[in-house]
Amino acid sequence: MSSKLVPPETKPQPRTNSAFKQLWSMHAVMATCYFLLLLGGFWMVRMPDNTPLQGNAYSLHKSIGVLTIGLLTWRIFILQQVWWRKYTRRRPKFTGEWIRTFLLHTAMYLFMLAVPLSGVFLSNSYKSGNLPFFWVATLPDIFPKNPAVVDFAGDLHFWIAYTFLAFIVLHTIDQRKYVRSLWRRTTQALKKSSLS
Repeated sequence: MSSKLVPPETKPQPRTNSAFKQLWSMHAVMATCYFLLLLGGFWMVRMPDNTPLQGNAYSLHKSIGVLTIGLLTWRIFILQQVWWRKYTRRRPKFTGEWIRTFLLHTAMYLFMLAVPLSGVFLSNSYKSGNLPFFWVATLPDIFPKNPAVVDFAGDLHFWIAYTFLAFIVLHTIDQRKYVRSLWRRTTQALKKSSLS
């Protein structure tokens, strides 16, 4: 009989390049983008009309909106990889909590697409060739120019954005334990960096 001790079983650590890690990195990037969109949208409509500051604010807002569509496409691709790896090993338990979480996340993904897409609809309806991408390119129109629907498009974009904000609040409440631990880690890291 071998005298070697068998090490206790340890939980396998996820690889830093795993799809799950990529998904969480995308979560942070996209959360920042949507925060900038919501905050920027709130302030830019209150700026003096037809000024260079407001024009640049609109261009930045539209550019970040287009960026989020691209990031969301990539995030959904990564999410499919995570789901495939997770649910091919074992099927989900369709508990009340799982269904609630699934429905909340599905709504979040729908709003993540609807907010920038309704912004594109507003921008295209107002003026053709009006969708910049960080001052380096102008993106082709998806929707035709139609001044008759500009007011409707503006209201649609406004209400979708603020409904999305309400869902973000619900999501934050749902994830409050994680948010509190993230806040603790962030404040501790800031304290350490200020002491060094």
